[in-house]
Amino acid sequence: MSKLPNIGTSIFTVMSKMAHEYNAINLSQGFPNFPVDERLVNIVAGLAKKDVHQYLPMAGYPPLLEKIALLVLNSYGRILHPETEILVTAGATQAIFATIQALIEIDEDVIILDPSYDCYEAPVLLCKANPIRIALNEDYTPNWERIEKACSPKTKMIIINNPHNPTGKILTELDFEALGNILMKFPEIILLSDEVYEYITFEEKHISAHTRSQLLNRCVMVSSFGKTFHVTGWKVGYLVAPEHLMKEIKKVHQFLVFSVNSLSQVAISEYLDLVSVQEISSMYKEKRDYFRLLLTNSRFELKPCEGTYFQVASYSAISPENDVEFCKRLITEHGVAAIPISTFYENKKDLHLIRFCFAKDNATLEQAAKRLCSI
Repeated sequence: MSKLPNIGTSIFTVMSKMAHEYNAINLSQGFPNFPVDERLVNIVAGLAKKDVHQYLPMAGYPPLLEKIALLVLNSYGRILHPETEILVTAGATQAIFATIQALIEIDEDVIILDPSYDCYEAPVLLCKANPIRIALNEDYTPNWERIEKACSPKTKMIIINNPHNPTGKILTELDFEALGNILMKFPEIILLSDEVYEYITFEEKHISAHTRSQLLNRCVMVSSFGKTFHVTGWKVGYLVAPEHLMKEIKKVHQFLVFSVNSLSQVAISEYLDLVSVQEISSMYKEKRDYFRLLLTNSRFELKPCEGTYFQVASYSAISPENDVEFCKRLITEHGVAAIPISTFYENKKDLHLIRFCFAKDNATLEQAAKRLCSI
């Protein structure tokens, strides 16, 4: 008997597999295809010959914990205690899984805002808890009235993703005020804030839950070095949480992975001395703007992209077919892979929207755009 009977192979795996089979340009899965910073490569090459290949402490490499604390301080003005409030994880997905497994109990409710990334629901179900999926508005802003109505004494957690995958939307001051008001009315609710794209925003600055002092004692923050430093295959992320929540999360973490890849942790620790995270947004803004320019003469309608490295587009002017079938045909007939947005909804709501990843080198974007403009 399956513990997850309604969950199959991830859409990201399906589309990437099809892209490989049909030799299509893969703008589906969210990984960069351009070179990693040469400085980071040189650090790894040097460390490979040093004594960094054995277990590190369960919570993380101590110098890296210190540098994460400094990063959060410089980015958001929040002071952290590295030994009790930070945990290095095997990517953000493991961080989210460990948090939910540690803090959610049988028959409690967890509010998830749709469209939502597919790693939120499964750990809730494995806890024998209830994922409560609340749709965002059509402009992808949260409907706080609807969210508040869904809250009850059974509600244990609200999950937010900011900047938002797949839509590229970022939360505003008004959003955080509304969220804060809800959490004041329901003091037992924990906020899980997935902020893996925190350093990839454009016209408007990212507002982090780190900056909400009234929420910090009941908030778990998830970040990703893989996303920030374009090393998604390293699977290194980190959690920030108050000590009373972190103690419980660490209990689960130690039996999932115990400790995270040692060479990666030491390399990132050294790299943080050389790199400025503030440079990342400008690089991705250039890619976003270039990709949008390349598609000016296409029949796709490009939606606003405020953050992340994803561009949502409507194909309503091209085809009436559902988004999954359109994405499959996009691969088989036109050689470009994208992700159908309906797969991010519980009810598979189809708005004829698809998601492209523009974290690619210019040659890849140009070749993909040429094919897309020919449709």
